[in-house]
Amino acid sequence: MNIKLIEGHFNSTDALDLIVKLIHTKIAYHEGKIATDSNEEDIKYRESKIKYLQKELYDVRKYFETLKGNLKISADIVVN
Repeated sequence: MNIKLIEGHFNSTDALDLIVKLIHTKIAYHEGKIATDSNEEDIKYRESKIKYLQKELYDVRKYFETLKGNLKISADIVVN
């Protein structure tokens, strides 16, 4: 099953806003799991995922500082 999550052209401000919100949602998901998880190994794994997402968020913001005009964004979710 494929879910077309994002497909379109966006100005750089809207594109960044959309990507930031998606990353924040994923971070919140992991934070919620940490709050209910008692397994230390799972908690450490989720903390590493959060750090990775935070770095990606930083990188995407820096990248978007160099962009102007419309951008094409495409994102699919593939469920196997």
